[in-house]
Amino acid sequence: MEPGYIALYHSGELERRANRLEGRLAACDICPRECRVNRLEDEAGFCHSGRLPIVSAVCAHHGEEPAISGIRGSGTIFFGNCNLRCVYCQNYQISQDWEKQKSKEISCHALAERMLYLQDELGCHNINFVSPSHFVPQLVRAVLEAVPMGLRVPLVYNTSGYDAISSLKELEGIISIYLTDLRYASDKWAEEFSQAPDYVARARENIKEMQRQVGNLVQDEFGLAQRGLIVRHLILPNGLAGCEESLTWLARELSPAVTVSIMSQYLPQHLARQIPLLARKISTAEYEAVLRLLNDLGLENGWVQGMGSPEEYTPDFEREGHPFVATPKTWR
Repeated sequence: MEPGYIALYHSGELERRANRLEGRLAACDICPRECRVNRLEDEAGFCHSGRLPIVSAVCAHHGEEPAISGIRGSGTIFFGNCNLRCVYCQNYQISQDWEKQKSKEISCHALAERMLYLQDELGCHNINFVSPSHFVPQLVRAVLEAVPMGLRVPLVYNTSGYDAISSLKELEGIISIYLTDLRYASDKWAEEFSQAPDYVARARENIKEMQRQVGNLVQDEFGLAQRGLIVRHLILPNGLAGCEESLTWLARELSPAVTVSIMSQYLPQHLARQIPLLARKISTAEYEAVLRLLNDLGLENGWVQGMGSPEEYTPDFEREGHPFVATPKTWR
């Protein structure tokens, strides 16, 4: 299955989209914040990001869902900064330390070279863009440069779900696999813990658009994802994620056939240790309640993290080399 971005490149549409998206940086509306700053002149809005992409880490990631990581790993590109402010973010070292991330700006051509390194030298199954919502124009420009260099693997858009629908529509045919969070069912908690008071409606609208573009998950004979939607849902303590409401919405508004990834890896990180509602791991009872819910709703496609040690999923971006010390093996 040839990725759609190759045909878009040859038709000239990929370049047209790159130009269109870059033009929007002059009064930035790339994400829902719509800060309207001129990022082409390196004016900083909510995401503290300018004209160039910020790449904080590049690695073969073996801890993603089995259909994403496979046996050779997912070619993961961690973008710096973020358009959310999650108080429990496990990537806070790169998502909320803007001064340090400034030194990690690279050109779009260099980003294209990183993609080819992951594909050709590390043999990764796909290119996995993590936290890309504020760098959509740079992502598309880099793909445009990478295609004549030989890029040919599926592209994964690994997002918090807080995206602008107008930006997602520009990605149609470019992105093969959407790997999106559905973090909250309540805007009260989305505002308090992520500074996103409109998260629920945005994320749900975006998931419907992603589903329209790529449909349900398609895997090859080796079980590797080639195309489709995967919705991640992180269980938070004290019912803060709204698991029942969110999973019920997925089953009813999309389909019980949607691929769902249930994550039990929550660990109090960043500011969460000082917030009583977030200051503990999830309990076995909370975990088992979600497993029963999956069964009741008929959500049978996807994966569930086991109740292993959440620490094995926690990256350290100050570590030399790979940000993950071990390969998690608790998906089932």
